[in-house]
Amino acid sequence: MTGSSQSGPVVEVQGVKVSFGAVRALAGVDLTIRPGECVGLVGHNGAGKSTIVNVINGGLSPHEGTIAYEGEERGRTGIAAARSHGIRCVFQELSLCPNLTVIENTRIMHRALTGWNWRSRAAAAIRDKLDEIFPGHRIDCSRAVGDLSIAERQMVEITTAFADVGQAPKLVILDEPTSSLDASLAEQLLAHVRTYVADGGSIIFISHILGEVLSTATRILVMKDGRVVADRPAVEFTQAGLVQAMGSVVAEKKDARAARERATSEPVLSLPPRRGRGLPFQAFAGEIVGLAGLSGHGQTDMLVDLYLSRSGNWLRRRNPEVAFVAGDRGYNGTFPLWSILKNLSIGSLTDLSRATLVDERHEAELGEEWKRRIAIRTPDMENGILSLSGGNQQKVLFARALAVRAPVVLMDDPMRGVDIGTKQEVYDMVRKEAEAGRTFIWYSTEMDEVCICDRVYVFNAGAIVAELTGNEINEENILAASFTEASASDAVTKGAAA
Repeated sequence: MTGSSQSGPVVEVQGVKVSFGAVRALAGVDLTIRPGECVGLVGHNGAGKSTIVNVINGGLSPHEGTIAYEGEERGRTGIAAARSHGIRCVFQELSLCPNLTVIENTRIMHRALTGWNWRSRAAAAIRDKLDEIFPGHRIDCSRAVGDLSIAERQMVEITTAFADVGQAPKLVILDEPTSSLDASLAEQLLAHVRTYVADGGSIIFISHILGEVLSTATRILVMKDGRVVADRPAVEFTQAGLVQAMGSVVAEKKDARAARERATSEPVLSLPPRRGRGLPFQAFAGEIVGLAGLSGHGQTDMLVDLYLSRSGNWLRRRNPEVAFVAGDRGYNGTFPLWSILKNLSIGSLTDLSRATLVDERHEAELGEEWKRRIAIRTPDMENGILSLSGGNQQKVLFARALAVRAPVVLMDDPMRGVDIGTKQEVYDMVRKEAEAGRTFIWYSTEMDEVCICDRVYVFNAGAIVAELTGNEINEENILAASFTEASASDAVTKGAAA
């Protein structure tokens, strides 16, 4: 149980306005969250979702309007006040301290963990909640967070928010909580959310995976340009209706898995079986090759190996062979102290430089071109990269990779936190680039993205256990192969999961 027996709103926001300079982030938002409901919050990147979340969790004071926790209209505000009323938040940009252990991070989030035996109590609380939400997780709570995979870090942050240490949470805000989780882990979380809400808890659920919102939320709010443009029970929405309410046109689904003519019989990239187990890896010119399977089973390791095998030493090649799109933008993607333009152009310095000096005019033209092509929401490319929403930061990383002349693009779950309209534009861009001969190696935790690839390698325990093509590429076959063991004799063959 959540420990909440109230019937009034957990939080009520009225007429909230927030501006960042000339940018109006919120233009008069009204929002009420009651016990026992999961409110899905959807909208394009920059619609105002993260801003309203920061207002509710006390991290941002509204310039106009009011916020009330549990009916206290003139009560305290701020982070401490929000936490005292049971407000918890799981951020899209994970907030754990990487140099501390899971147990120590639990202590930071829960000040009630004091006294000589706080470590044992913290360990018990976080382990019990991990077992409850993610059974079979295998996370060692004594390990430093920086040693965990991004999926494990996201699991720990989610668990910390739901943990009952001195005070049960009443409202948990989940901002893109499944963006780093595979399908199996995501379903475990969504099942827990449904149970939590049924027991009287409240959830704000933000996700660009609209199927998750429709299957989990009891009510859905659509935001656009800092306003709430729709607020209805979830059963009244369809996925197409949600997309249209957000202001996008529903893209016609294209068959991207038609067999492509290979320009050469030689692969442009290849690797032998991983650790002598499973199948070898090959990618041909003009292919979109997907890497699938449960997260943390070697997909990112292979991408790194492929990049290192073709990128040379620290001295960058004038004609790069590969480009890389990082999925964990905060850890290995963005330069947080740099501008948006510098974060984008750093991959193209060899093309922008003359006599070791950067041609600033060409750099600015490059920035404006990609701002337009991929719809980066900013009035000025000279603004800091952290002025962008998480999804818009990810667009910058994608533009950085596509702007270079490398014939192969490696993508490590690149569409995390990106809205559905932009995803459709990016998918179309990838298809056109592939038709022109560019090769994409694409690891994704989203099944819809994997299923638009030409071929898919499924991973388990660090090895490729199956190769799927054409109509074999579907959720059933991928999940079945994800639990297949690889052997040293390469017993698992193409289409083994079919």
